[in-house]
Amino acid sequence: MNGILSILATLFFLAFLLIISCSSRNRRTSEFYDLYQDPWKEKATRMVNSQIASRGVTDAFVLRAMKNTPRHLFVPDEVSHLAYNDHPLPIGYNQTISQPYIVGLMTELLELSGDEKVLEIGTGSGYQASILSQLVTECYSIEVVEELAIRSAKTLADLGYNNVTVKFGDGYQGWPEKAPFDAIIVTAAPEEIPEKLVEQLKEGGRMVVPVGKYYQELLLITKKEKGFRRKNIIPVRFVPMIHPDQ
Repeated sequence: MNGILSILATLFFLAFLLIISCSSRNRRTSEFYDLYQDPWKEKATRMVNSQIASRGVTDAFVLRAMKNTPRHLFVPDEVSHLAYNDHPLPIGYNQTISQPYIVGLMTELLELSGDEKVLEIGTGSGYQASILSQLVTECYSIEVVEELAIRSAKTLADLGYNNVTVKFGDGYQGWPEKAPFDAIIVTAAPEEIPEKLVEQLKEGGRMVVPVGKYYQELLLITKKEKGFRRKNIIPVRFVPMIHPDQ
């Protein structure tokens, strides 16, 4: 009898080891499968760690959003292999997608808490809007190139960023029907601070905008009861902010 019990105990122990082994193997296989299916996630994480966090961007929600966003789907196929590199990329129509670090820095400067209504000037590829989508309640975005407005709106919708509304229009005019905004981000450079955009900020609202022609400076504008406060951040280089007829 003792011999039978001993054999049964041994069989039970071996079965337990087999279950543990299969479970571990399945877990490792699943991890490998996920990596194989979504290799961009590893690239996005490396991009955030080496290019953005290492340069002083610390907002955990911004960093997480950028790790979770497939940047390569927002650029033309011919440059998609460069999507996670440390520089801007052309997206057609003389426009670019900004350097990842600049996207992270500008987004962090808005100091978003999650319940804001934000205006973006310069939709471009839709990448910046996709980051904002994960951080705010509502995002409105204006693009001066009609073809890009159509393309980016489709990309954002296809990827499920459903709280972003894109329209073709003149960014200098803002979106008065949706104003006031808690924050505004401008991804092209006007020569002067656009007054109508400042007017559409809530009191206490923040606007991040590159300003200048040949020499550009990234500015943080904070709306006050009377006027606004301006803070210079860093020198930058953006494409010019233009009107639809230019």
